[in-house]
Amino acid sequence: MWNIGVIILTFFIQRINAVGVPDLLKDYGVTTTYNIRTTLYPTRDEYDFIIVGAGSAGSAVAKRLSENSKWKVLLIEAGQPENIFIQIPSLMAATHQTPYNWGYRLQRQKGVCTGMKDGRCTWPRGKSLGGTSSINGMVHTRGNKLDYDLWASQGNEGWSYDDVLPYFRKSEKFQVPVPHNASYHGYEGPLLVQYIPHHTQLAGAFLEAGKALGHDIVDYNGPQQLGFSYLQVNMDHGARCSASKAYLKNNRRNLEIVTNAFATKVLIDKNKRAYGIQYEKNGVARKVFANKEVVLSAGTIDSAKLLMLSGIGPKEHLEELGIKVIKDAKVGYNMYEHVAFWGLVFTVNNSDAFNFQGFVSPANLLQYYSSRSGPLSIPIGVEAIAFLRTKYAPDDRPDLELLFFSGGVHSDNGLTVKPSYGISDEVYNKFFKPLEFREAFTIWPIVQHPKSQGRIKLRSKNPYSRPILQGNLFSDPHDEEIILEGIKHAINLTKTGPFKKYNAQLHNVKMPGCTSHKLGSDDYFRCAIKALPAMENHQMGTVKMGPQSDPNAVVDPKLRVYGIERLRVIDASIMPMMPVGHINAGIYMIGEKGADMIKEAWKNS
Repeated sequence: MWNIGVIILTFFIQRINAVGVPDLLKDYGVTTTYNIRTTLYPTRDEYDFIIVGAGSAGSAVAKRLSENSKWKVLLIEAGQPENIFIQIPSLMAATHQTPYNWGYRLQRQKGVCTGMKDGRCTWPRGKSLGGTSSINGMVHTRGNKLDYDLWASQGNEGWSYDDVLPYFRKSEKFQVPVPHNASYHGYEGPLLVQYIPHHTQLAGAFLEAGKALGHDIVDYNGPQQLGFSYLQVNMDHGARCSASKAYLKNNRRNLEIVTNAFATKVLIDKNKRAYGIQYEKNGVARKVFANKEVVLSAGTIDSAKLLMLSGIGPKEHLEELGIKVIKDAKVGYNMYEHVAFWGLVFTVNNSDAFNFQGFVSPANLLQYYSSRSGPLSIPIGVEAIAFLRTKYAPDDRPDLELLFFSGGVHSDNGLTVKPSYGISDEVYNKFFKPLEFREAFTIWPIVQHPKSQGRIKLRSKNPYSRPILQGNLFSDPHDEEIILEGIKHAINLTKTGPFKKYNAQLHNVKMPGCTSHKLGSDDYFRCAIKALPAMENHQMGTVKMGPQSDPNAVVDPKLRVYGIERLRVIDASIMPMMPVGHINAGIYMIGEKGADMIKEAWKNS
């Protein structure tokens, strides 16, 4: 019977890859608007505010600015509206093979990402209304209190935890059915925060194993982050709750949204004042103007790219590309990423782990269709999380995250996860393929305070040229040592009673390229970590926020670009330091806080 499910899923994945999502949806008459009113082109030449990018921050800014009925707001998005497939959590990896992903990849780096196709790791970034919140794992973590207190201690006035907590609360509609401290949560916001409606027995064993080793079960978005928990996710009863669904549905008439419009330049006059943008749609270059502010919310990669294309960036770099320098600034630097490891896989007996046969069974398909529950409601098997401190922790914050998957790369028999994350044929066939049709789970050990710093550069002054993404992964050995400690913590978990009853065993096949090392040794894992790093896709910091005394700061604590009037950046690129956990909740917070800053600046107009 399960072959029916295989045929259905394979058919849709092949059709998506062949014709793209929009044409596939047209074939079946599916609407993609979700009550979000869009216009083909701007209906005006001039608006009060122009926002570039409809991701987590941009959607929040657009909604909040449009609350002032006197203001005319334009939201420009390079991608298209979401579709029905994006809403199904288990198809998350498949969305990375569609036009809803920019398809970015890191530059080749010696000795790193060797287990990936062409030796280059992928960096999926959303290209749609909702941005990356439309293709990510929906994990909702705020970071640690000390993260934001450190931001403030660097001269970023107004960014302490006490300052930002009201904006976390403002963004969320908290519906997690466990005891929690209500003072840390919001209940009237647009962004749903829920548990995944289906949990496997293995995810429960992960939590019980944590308790067996003396750890607490916690609300990690409450007063205590250290401990274990089921994931809190941005989900609406088994379906994705993206930024566009949370913030853009039933948009007001004074908010116009234009999709498939690619911003190519910020327009800046001789007085260094931003007055609009240039964009292209359907092959035609156009301009639209702002009489108050231009706001860039295009994300860590594309906000930095757009600033540099507009003449705001490192003087030497821009001059070598023939771009007129308007403001010499450290755009593109300070780029960090949470890095994990794909290859920590454990086989089990007699469990309900994700595997291909169960994943595409007609019963699971019917359960999701009828009640939006069951295994298809789990984002590629991600179910639970732990925040821990290793012996290297520099302060009270966790420096390690363990992310629990009730499955792995093998779970769909190479159909979506392998190509979506660029895993090479050799690594899949030798390391993961022996796990096909077997029950197994994966734990990602993730470094929380990475020290390896990357950089974004322009490839040329052609806006359609892909930027150069220099990850510089593991350039500081600290990062791989934290992941190695995480591997040891995870293995210890599997030796506790809750996992012993499933006979959890470390997958006993060596990673290609690391076969000269003894399986399970520190040197083996150091090799394997570099061969198959997992990108959390938490890029941040390329348009760093800081006080005027900080030579690396591009925006001030009000998110205004230094040296350019009426231009702000409001997205993850402004983060001065990497917060603990997953960063999307923090991006919503930045959007909410940034919108209030704009409102305050223009309250009399």
